[in-house]
Amino acid sequence: MNGVKAFLDTNLFVYLYSDTDEGKREKVIQTINKYERFISTQVLNEFCSVCIRKLKIPIRSVREAIAEITSVCSEIIIDDETIISALGYHEKYGYSFYDCLMLASALEGGCEFLLSEDMSDGHVIEGCLAIKNIFL
Repeated sequence: MNGVKAFLDTNLFVYLYSDTDEGKREKVIQTINKYERFISTQVLNEFCSVCIRKLKIPIRSVREAIAEITSVCSEIIIDDETIISALGYHEKYGYSFYDCLMLASALEGGCEFLLSEDMSDGHVIEGCLAIKNIFL
């Protein structure tokens, strides 16, 4: 880890804990180990939802995954200020509100990168947060 802060989108954890794509799983492992890792309560909530609803992972295993994730990532709690910031980013950049919650959380955490395959690779938000698609 080189001290560079990166916010991790939910989809990266889905690849880590599912059997859907071994190549993407390995890429996630290689990449996230290079950063000081940040997530938000939103990421944990979305991860749980996908694991339970789509991947049919047993609750016990989801609990274990959450414990693992939170042991290696700093967690940003979404509050009213985060939501207000996200609304502004939604107006300014046009990403979905939920993507803008991640942008707001990443900026609150002082992250340099937001690692996601769902937003525009290379787009720089507020002059300091670069979106990076690790699969390109």
